[in-house]
Amino acid sequence: MNEALEKSRAYLASAEAIQSIRRDPYWPKWNTPWWHMCLWNELDLAQEIPKTTILAMVHALKNHYLPIFPIKKEQIPEGTDPYRQIACLCSVGSMYQVLFNARVDVDREIPWMREWFLRYQLPDGGLNCDESAYTKTTPKSSIVSTLSCLEAVLFCRHRDLTSDETEFLNRGANFLIRQKLYRKVSTGEVINPDWLEIRFPRFYDYDFFRGYYFLAKWSQHSGFQIPADLVDDVECLVSKQLTDEGIVLRRYNLIEKRTYGPAENDVWASGEASEIELMKAVSFDGALCRPLTKRWNEVRRKS
Repeated sequence: MNEALEKSRAYLASAEAIQSIRRDPYWPKWNTPWWHMCLWNELDLAQEIPKTTILAMVHALKNHYLPIFPIKKEQIPEGTDPYRQIACLCSVGSMYQVLFNARVDVDREIPWMREWFLRYQLPDGGLNCDESAYTKTTPKSSIVSTLSCLEAVLFCRHRDLTSDETEFLNRGANFLIRQKLYRKVSTGEVINPDWLEIRFPRFYDYDFFRGYYFLAKWSQHSGFQIPADLVDDVECLVSKQLTDEGIVLRRYNLIEKRTYGPAENDVWASGEASEIELMKAVSFDGALCRPLTKRWNEVRRKS
């Protein structure tokens, strides 16, 4: 891992990385500074990301994206690239955490980011990166879209929560409880079988343990009650990947093999994704995942 980490560090400090951020802070997946930075954050190394890269990302976020999440077409200014200049909620929640953990005063530098989380919460307590959800008579949230936003509000602050933030987190926690972390409310069916497995790195993706960690931390902070049967269910699922050393992964977690990116003549199109070498060093069948083991030890039920 050390060699892959140093290669990633060298890339993040390079002129190539800065140029990539200036071209587009997010695309393409999975081998641009955005994804390196998110992985460093998941490894609890955000404070070690080169300062020049952090500053370049902050500048890009200030100038590249619309400061709103447009629900209707008429809210999109003429000339806006809908794929590249409209940030999705889960990506904002993810990068907010990276920058905060890298010691950026995100609320001062990019004030619209934290405002999004509360503004775009739906009546069921979650959020959705699909803008069409907001125009439906009974809008439904996405767990994937929701989690990074809840994490950002709870974990990224140097002050007490406001009453609005507390309500936001309570509603989000109840949303996860109704879903039993990974089930459809209407039928009880498992939404996605992949969510029953602890995976790493996650980036914006979801699994049951990511949802439970938020619930457990919110419970520790606020006294929010997690149903005992849900705790039992989580402990059973974790036990399938828990050894004496800690949580062990079952596979390499490449989420998607396709991406949107620059092609010939500066035309952007779908193509094959390029992977981060560091991902391969920390994510494989049999890998001991120390960051998630640490998190499990923080929230596991004490006997």
